[in-house]
Amino acid sequence: MANEDKKDFNAMLHKDTDMPKVQIVTDEKTIQKYGGSRMYFAPPVHYDEIMKRIPEGRLTTVGEIRSYFARSNGADFTDPITAGIFVSIAAWASHQRTEDITPYWRTLKAGGELNPKYPGGVEAQKIKLEAEGHVIARKGRTNIKYYVRDFEKSLFPLT
Repeated sequence: MANEDKKDFNAMLHKDTDMPKVQIVTDEKTIQKYGGSRMYFAPPVHYDEIMKRIPEGRLTTVGEIRSYFARSNGADFTDPITAGIFVSIAAWASHQRTEDITPYWRTLKAGGELNPKYPGGVEAQKIKLEAEGHVIARKGRTNIKYYVRDFEKSLFPLT
């Protein structure tokens, strides 16, 4: 996203959409890739609600949230593109608030990777996660990425 300082992410978070919904996918490649034809779309505020449930010292991933939504709503999968966008909207909305903070830094990308699209980028997320006891590892030489070491041990079960 660009021009984050000029956007009202809390308005985006609560925007009335045609979600939640299940859409039937007919593209064979998509069906094979995700293991079914029922794709669930959750509104941004639902991502925010799940992210608020993650306690200090624990973690989740965007993929874990997506799986939870699919399981909970009789779908085969959730849309990965909107999930990534909506997680970022929840993070920036929280950043713009002075109350009712969402601990977005506890939601990681796949494989425990830190999210450069969060407020302050990976450096800010790294500081917050280290303050909660997590060890951050750096990988790569030119395309440097940061990961929570052994993040699986800190995953919070979404039930």
